[in-house]
Amino acid sequence: MKSYEVGYVVIAAVAVIAVAVALAWGRRAGRRSLQQRLTALASRLGTEPPEDGTVEAVLSHLEKTTGEASEAVTEASADAIRLRKALDTLPQGVVVCDETGEVAFRNARAEAMVAARHGDALATEAVTELLGNAWRDGGAERTLELYGPPRQTLTVGTHLIDDGRRPLGAIAIIEDVSERRRLEQIRRDFVANVSHELKTPIGALGLLAETLTFETDPDIAQRLASRIQSEAFRVSRIIDDLLDLSRIESEAAPPREPIHVNLVMAEAVERVRAAAEQRGVTIELHEPDPPVHVLGDRRQLVSAMHSLLENAVTFSYDGGVVTVSGEQQDGEVRLAVADHGVGIPARDLDRIFERFYRVDHGRSRETGGTGLGLSIVRHVAANHQGRVDVDSREGEGSTFTLILPSPDHAVA
Repeated sequence: MKSYEVGYVVIAAVAVIAVAVALAWGRRAGRRSLQQRLTALASRLGTEPPEDGTVEAVLSHLEKTTGEASEAVTEASADAIRLRKALDTLPQGVVVCDETGEVAFRNARAEAMVAARHGDALATEAVTELLGNAWRDGGAERTLELYGPPRQTLTVGTHLIDDGRRPLGAIAIIEDVSERRRLEQIRRDFVANVSHELKTPIGALGLLAETLTFETDPDIAQRLASRIQSEAFRVSRIIDDLLDLSRIESEAAPPREPIHVNLVMAEAVERVRAAAEQRGVTIELHEPDPPVHVLGDRRQLVSAMHSLLENAVTFSYDGGVVTVSGEQQDGEVRLAVADHGVGIPARDLDRIFERFYRVDHGRSRETGGTGLGLSIVRHVAANHQGRVDVDSREGEGSTFTLILPSPDHAVA
């Protein structure tokens, strides 16, 4: 409620009380004096007093004015509540200072920062400093790196508020840009990784082709041609995986139709069987009995299972065993791929689903891995409102479990 509106109401109320008292006294001289004072009061309030200057007329006029003031106060109060609630919904923190430099308002996000400790305390300190600078410079901006955990990047900007004649206060806006920075970093890393991954085999192809041009020994030429074929296959694999990943990412809401999990598992096993036989790896398939189904896209699910199986075969020891199993429990369908191979170090578990990330670079290059398979699995799981769990110990093996909601529990 604004101060002049409060005074407006109080003065009018006092006037009404005075009139009531005067009427009770019933003195004629007092009535004449009261008429004059009420008329003067109406003029000071910025309203035209009635032409009929009787007490009753002036009183009626003041009652009307009081009603209008009350409506204005109610409307202003509703506007203030509406504005406060709207600012509370913003993901940014908002701090407003009055003309004296005192904090007049903080929205819910800013209040949470003030109440917090550690990293957010640094943000509060920066806001206080920048609000002070706003009075001198008209505005300022700063980026804060908070190392957490979790790690955050905040931008704090302050601006002076004025009406063109004098400053009325200052406002600070605090925004969490951590996710934006993370995506920018992922984009930069992706471009750099793609360039690197393609540059290596393409450079090898050029060098091998140049050597083959001047090679006269048939045996050496045969080996060079075989290497060229291998590098060309590697480039093709990278491009195919990039296209698959791009397609899966663009299909955030794939067609949803009943898919028999048993058929998905069998198709993925058949696609990887030749590579497994070449390494002497045995694949044991344990299909759900009775058969179960999920709602989703068959091609995406087969790609995800194939990627898990391909990784299991790649990182298994020669002559090892890879087990593929499926079951339905607690409203979920769980498809697990387990191996007894090299395993994953604990330090790498948080990064294995990143594009092009490899735990063992030498082994991946030797077997033609692209580093995109687990990223594909993660996106397929997300597209089907599911998730991927991993349990791995270095030197003992890994178990990846693709978990999907059962049809009765899937989100439409």
